[in-house]
Parts: sequence; C-alpha cells; structure tokens
Amino acid sequence: MLDIKLIREKPDFVKERLSTRDPSYAQMIDKLLEIDEERRKIKKEIDDLRAERNEKSKLFPIYKKEGKDTTQIQERVKEIGERIKYLEEKLTTIEDEFNNLMLYIPNLPALDVPIGKDENDNVEVRRWGDPRKFDFEPLPHFEIGERLGILDFERGAKLSGSRFTVMFKEAARLERALINFMLDVHTKQHGYTEVWTPLLVKSKTLQGTGQLPKFKEDLYKIEDEDLYLIPTAEVTLTNLHADEIIPEDQLPKYYTAYTPCFRKEAGSHGKDVRGILRQHQFDKVELVKIVKPEESYNELEKLVNEAEKILQLLELPYRVVLLCSGDMGFSAAKTYDIEVWIPSQNRYREISSCSNTEDFQARRAMIRYKDKEGKNHFVHTLNGSGLAVGRTLLAIMENYQKPDGTFEIPKVLRDYLWNFLF
Repeated sequence: MLDIKLIREKPDFVKERLSTRDPSYAQMIDKLLEIDEERRKIKKEIDDLRAERNEKSKLFPIYKKEGKDTTQIQERVKEIGERIKYLEEKLTTIEDEFNNLMLYIPNLPALDVPIGKDENDNVEVRRWGDPRKFDFEPLPHFEIGERLGILDFERGAKLSGSRFTVMFKEAARLERALINFMLDVHTKQHGYTEVWTPLLVKSKTLQGTGQLPKFKEDLYKIEDEDLYLIPTAEVTLTNLHADEIIPEDQLPKYYTAYTPCFRKEAGSHGKDVRGILRQHQFDKVELVKIVKPEESYNELEKLVNEAEKILQLLELPYRVVLLCSGDMGFSAAKTYDIEVWIPSQNRYREISSCSNTEDFQARRAMIRYKDKEGKNHFVHTLNGSGLAVGRTLLAIMENYQKPDGTFEIPKVLRDYLWNFLF
C-alpha cells in the first residue's frame, strides 16, 4: 500500500511513476484524491460538531443552576447528534471506498527500473554458464519423463484435471532431493531460518502481501470459509510479523520455507500446456527478508546472488534479467528474474523472481520496527524463489539428458540420491 501522505504531497510524481506501469493508474490517483478530500472534510465536520456538542453540554448545569431555559441547547445537542450519526454512516461508506481503492493501487517502480510495457522491454544483466551443445536432438522433459515412466500427466489429469502431474520413482526422489538441497544451502550457507508454515491462510494474510483483493481469480478458496490455499510461501513468511513492532536489534530477518504452491493460472490458457513448466500445484523453496529501509537494496542484490548459487552448484546455465516497469508484479518496486536455459525450447525461462517491495507490503500488513530512539518505522520486505523446484527438475532432465533417453544427476545432488537407477 502506498503512503497516502506521499500521494497528497506529490500527486504528479506518483501518477508519473504509476503510468510507467499502466497509464490508467493516473485516473485512479485522481479518483482517490477526490475521495480522500471528501473523507477529510467529513471527519473535520464530525470533529467540529463533537466539540460544539461538548461545549453545549457544559452549559446544562450552569443554566439549570441559574434557572435559565435549556430548550434551545437541548434542541441543538439533539440536532448535532443526528447530524453526527448521518455523517458517521456516510464516512463508513466513503472509508470503505477509499480503502478498497488504495488496495488496488500497485507499488511505485523504483527510479532505476527500466520503463517498458512487457517482457520484451526487460534488460539482461548477466549470464552464467554456456548452454550445452548436443550431438543429438534434445528431447523436452515431458517426453523424457513419459518414456522413463516417471512423469504421468494422464493420471494427474484423471485425479485432478489439467495442469496436474503425478511423479513416480526417480522424479519423485529428485523432487524431494532438490527441496532438501535448496533448504540446506540457504540455511547453512546463507543464514536463513527454516520455517514450516500453514498452507491455508485468511484473506487478511493475502491482503498483506498484495494477492487480495486484486488477484482473487488466481487463488483457490475453501468454500464457506475465510481460507485460501497459498500461491507462494511469500504470503506466510512475510506475514509472520504482521501487526508487530520488531526491535531494531532483531533485524534483518531471513526466512526460508518449502511449501507446495497453488495457483489457478488465470489468463494462461494455451501457455506451456505440456509438461510441468506451468502447473496448478507446484513445489517451491521461498526466501523472504525483513530489513531496515536503508539496507533493502543491498539485500536485494544478495538475494539474487543467493538464488543464483543454487543454479551454479547444479551447473545449470542461466541469465539474470531486470524487469521493466510494465512487467513487474503488483507489490514490487524492483525485480530481477533468474531464467534457466531450457534446451528443448532453445531459450531461457523464469525459475526465480526476486523483488524488493520496499514498505508496500509492510504498510498493508502493519510490520514495523522500533529504532533506538523509540520511534516506529515501516520495514522493507523482500522475497524470491530459491528456487521453483519443478522447474529446476525439468531443467536438470533436459540439460543433463543422454542419447539413450535417460539423464545424469548433478554432482552436488548425488549425496542426496544414493542408488539412483539411471
């Protein structure tokens, strides 16, 4: 959530930054300021009326003691009460409209974010590793998996519908090994605290990180309950400190968690239909940082490097891309995507997205810290995949495939996968 004081004091700046995402947001800011002006006028009138009622009420005992007629005072107090009741009801409606509009306004892109409309305007930052040159035609992971009998898309569809997969034998073991490997690297080498969180959360929790109300159509909701399946552990890890004030000496906080993630993938019809690149249920190891504002952009660079480390240890070629303003997520101020090389597609595909949301999520979830002088400030929150497990699995299957249709296991995983059949 943006700071309303910033919107009031620098409306042109806010509209200019938001217009780099989508020009229509400028109209939302104009509408928001109109509503804000009205709510402030009503609040002032209510405050003035309450003050007048208090002054009138003080006259009752004086008038009675002096034997004066209190009829006019009583009538005015009654009139004030009726007016306050009307205004309070009106204010409730306006406050709801104001708060709802605030929740639909995205974060401001940082000043060094490139301006653009979509992924075609993203800027490549660096590459690591050279894509393998095959002396045979590389197969897509879904063909490898089906031939080996370790990825079963038909049974996944039978159980749950499209975009669900059953993993057997080596695929199931590799998925589990990757989860343990990623958690070990992030906890032992990068200093993260491992957390096990619920997979079901309340709407308030999703509102805190920005999934609600704008992206409700992407979420799986439990019928007749205020519970949703999480789309990412970013939701639970960030909201661990919702409505809390953290002592300054306890920052920064680094959290990591493995969770299944659930997304309807609304609007993705026809995209990546085959295989496990885009699923309704997928595994992910998430990284979340809660830090002081002055440290957040250094922490973003570290976060990207920590996610990259997994791919480097697995010896998978990748590139890092700085997202343009029009391609960033709703809550992000600045985002780097890490894209792994997929031989069958002859292109890089996203495997991690690392973002600094500055104080945007902290304002929605009310996460603050108390400095040494006793003043409270909003923290900055960061999140990133470290990594998407299924996409890492498919990248291994394709990059490490052999002419006989099997694939090798990266050296760093072999201690996790003793007696592997291939």
